[in-house]
Amino acid sequence: MCFVHFAVPHNVDRLDVYRKAVAAAAEVSAIIRRPTFNRDLRLREQLGSSSERVASLISEGSEQSTDRHFAEYCYRSKGSARETRTQLIVAVQREHVTETERVHLARQYEEIGRMLSGLIRRLRGNAAANGQG
Repeated sequence: MCFVHFAVPHNVDRLDVYRKAVAAAAEVSAIIRRPTFNRDLRLREQLGSSSERVASLISEGSEQSTDRHFAEYCYRSKGSARETRTQLIVAVQREHVTETERVHLARQYEEIGRMLSGLIRRLRGNAAANGQG
């Protein structure tokens, strides 16, 4: 879990969840460069996009003016983490990745989702304490 107390603006580089999301996206990027994905361009694009969005939304949210707004971006990031896990299932079914690879990455994105849930709780608590609703 990430328990960092922020003063706006937030320093996203200090967030473990952000660093994990960047690392996971790099692993996905390496996988979608495989020649097998050349015959499945839509899946390659969707998987690459959803994995990149996880870290991007955290980063973009960290620049918002309130903790409440940052939390909203974290919710979206959590959704993109779940989307990435779904795209990985499809990639296994289409024989682009192995089940072992999928499980490895899915565990990373599950952990990212849990970390985002903790960060969201923290941000919403901060927002309530600061009268942000």
